[in-house]
Amino acid sequence: MQIEVYKMTANSEKLTITLEAICDSFSSLLWDIEYYQCGRFEVYIAANPRNIEVFKTGRIVGRDDDKEHFGIIESVKIETDAENGDYLTVSGRFLMCLLERRIIYPTCSFTSQKSYSDIVHAVVSQNAISDDNRRIPGLSLGTVFGSCWEQKTKLQVSYDNLMEWIYTICEKIGGTANIRLKKINGEQYEMILDLSEGTDRSVLQAENPHIIFSDGYTNLLSFTYSSDISAQRNFAYVLGKGEGAERKRTTYFDGDEPSFLGRYEVYVDAKDMADEQQENGETKPISEEEYIELLKERGKEKIILPMTASESQIAVQSTQFKYNSDYFVGDYVTVEHRRFGLRQDKIQIIGMIESFDQNGRNLTPTFKEV
Repeated sequence: MQIEVYKMTANSEKLTITLEAICDSFSSLLWDIEYYQCGRFEVYIAANPRNIEVFKTGRIVGRDDDKEHFGIIESVKIETDAENGDYLTVSGRFLMCLLERRIIYPTCSFTSQKSYSDIVHAVVSQNAISDDNRRIPGLSLGTVFGSCWEQKTKLQVSYDNLMEWIYTICEKIGGTANIRLKKINGEQYEMILDLSEGTDRSVLQAENPHIIFSDGYTNLLSFTYSSDISAQRNFAYVLGKGEGAERKRTTYFDGDEPSFLGRYEVYVDAKDMADEQQENGETKPISEEEYIELLKERGKEKIILPMTASESQIAVQSTQFKYNSDYFVGDYVTVEHRRFGLRQDKIQIIGMIESFDQNGRNLTPTFKEV
């Protein structure tokens, strides 16, 4: 496995990417792919004039064995030590972080049922593609994979950070978003925003081969599990436009209305939610019914389920299952710890830290119960 470092030059017309260096002699590499947030990377490498020249902020870091994830160098730190030598710590996040540079402005309002993929595409297009001054050069909309993106809703959003809002949608519906590079010709590239969904490989389905991590199969080396209900919120009071008793309001909960000790309430201030929208250049009021539906959607965003998570170390050399071949970040698998009698029939891999150092390669996944 080799690290590739690229220089990125962008203008209003095109995105030019040139290969600056290929590096296979580094002390360590962390490659952290996340499902519901922007992934990150870190390279620890000897500090010398050549490496200082190559690893500059704003450049792109890739791997020759991963064509889906590319990072932007955001931080370079030089440390000198008479005993241990001089080192660079190079870190950054994957290309989705470019969307963090935009907020959602002006208000995007969807008062008729639209799929989540159409909504995300429309918001990204408005705030990062269509407007000349706000355009992210080379960015275009890519593929959509997964039934979760076909779900339909009504919503209104304004002033949210674009990247953070997309990942909020992802976590709500169970999908993910990623920006990859695609060569057009020569040194000219596009950045493609793909929307996708993980695959169910757990024992609760029969369509795909089962992926089971277990101490009984010697492919689960270490395991931690946590459960926390303190942040749970399952009933939302949502108040929108207006003053005092005249404020437009509704409530939101999923399924049967929670009650007694099982009810965890949250107040949602949606005063920023406009009751008008732009349509064909004209300002038109949003009907009372449509506005209440928008308020309910805002309340839905504030519902917090009980927190359960687990982290483990799995066997890299396992002949049973190979990462990025038999299973991927976002997939649903089965995890069991026989010694404790703990079995999670369907649990999602929401992150994978792949690390390389003098001891070899390690895989540390993070799981989330569904």
